[in-house]
Amino acid sequence: MNVKHICLVSIVALASFSAQAQSTTASPYSFYGIGSLKFKGTVENRSMGRLTFLTDSIHFNLSNPATYAGHRFTALQDEGQIITYTVGGSRSTADLNSSSSTEQAKNTSFDYLAVRFPTGKLGFGFGLMPYTAVGYNLESLNTDQALSSRFNGEGGLNKVFVGLGYRFSDALQAGIEFQYNFGNVVNQGIVYDYDNDGELLQYQSQEYNRSDLSGTSLTLGLHYDKKLNEKLSLYAGATFSKNSKLASQNQRSYSTLRILQASGQSVVVNTITADLEALGLAETKLTLPSRTTLGLGIGSPLKWFVGTEVAFSQTSQFSNAFISIDNVSYEDATSFSLGGYYIPKYDSFRKYYRKVTYRAGVYKESTGMIINGSAIDEFGISFGLGLPVGQFFSNANIGVEFGKRGTTDNNLIEEKFVNLQIGLSLNDRWFVKRRYN
Repeated sequence: MNVKHICLVSIVALASFSAQAQSTTASPYSFYGIGSLKFKGTVENRSMGRLTFLTDSIHFNLSNPATYAGHRFTALQDEGQIITYTVGGSRSTADLNSSSSTEQAKNTSFDYLAVRFPTGKLGFGFGLMPYTAVGYNLESLNTDQALSSRFNGEGGLNKVFVGLGYRFSDALQAGIEFQYNFGNVVNQGIVYDYDNDGELLQYQSQEYNRSDLSGTSLTLGLHYDKKLNEKLSLYAGATFSKNSKLASQNQRSYSTLRILQASGQSVVVNTITADLEALGLAETKLTLPSRTTLGLGIGSPLKWFVGTEVAFSQTSQFSNAFISIDNVSYEDATSFSLGGYYIPKYDSFRKYYRKVTYRAGVYKESTGMIINGSAIDEFGISFGLGLPVGQFFSNANIGVEFGKRGTTDNNLIEEKFVNLQIGLSLNDRWFVKRRYN
């Protein structure tokens, strides 16, 4: 079975697995905005503390379109170029801790699918990935420890992208990427009422909200890599994503529910659709905030690398007129990453473990979300392996993240999570020159 066949089988398997997953997140913080932001990067990036600026000829960098440019692959001796397929998914487990209780949540997600192909100095890339994810089921109790409310949501925003990069010199590359964002977010809420004896009333009310989202966005990128001497190279990268607008087509309805005393299940008795046109909320605009990343690192090609990256997002620009929450505000977000890799001997013939890429990193992020006066921050450490498979330095990548998000202060929830990621980076040759006519 060649690389193309392996890639096709892997894509079908991951897509089928993802289609069966109920949601792509289990975070209670996906209740806010249009969901939890998904990391835009491969397993390789996440395993190095979410560094995104590093590029080479055998891996697809999903974060910087400058890296789509055609790469020199000396092993081919100018007989064709390398096309790269990449696909990945993850499995997450989280302990959700409040000041009074602990719950556990699990979910599986499809993370990305993309292809990069070069044509000389010019290179193209396209693919699909989630941008945000919504998946929560929240309950609260009243002073009598009876159920007082229940909220749940699902959906998220997806991104289809196509970009191109150009190599201006041996050191400098630049690129541009166009994205089409689409998806929907569904939120439902029930507030339970009781009689004077504390008995649950037979009829309750439910509010249903749905937003269908769509819009375009743009990312610009630069990448620089320069040999300092025979052993050391300098790497630098930068991206800028301009703020963009999403059109949100909105629906809202109110339903009367009958609660079955024996089972606790609910049955819809009747539904009234809200007149959002009269309220000016049938169609609203959301802002995707601008984002800037800057990265710098040093290393020895095919041996080791260490780098750092900082990102700035103007999340203070975000607002949602359709669903506004009084206790939530937004400020500009920042994140910091530090990570790298080590390869004992990439061309070892006798000992497979010496050809493995060992990755590690750490990151810290201020999400920009303020709830009940508390900033929602995230911290994590990551580790990973790049396992050589097939030809042209194709590899299977495994990564794991251990992290924490949020706080138990001010009646909030702290998430302690473990993310296991699996991805494939598969290479094949194309544009092969004929030796004979």
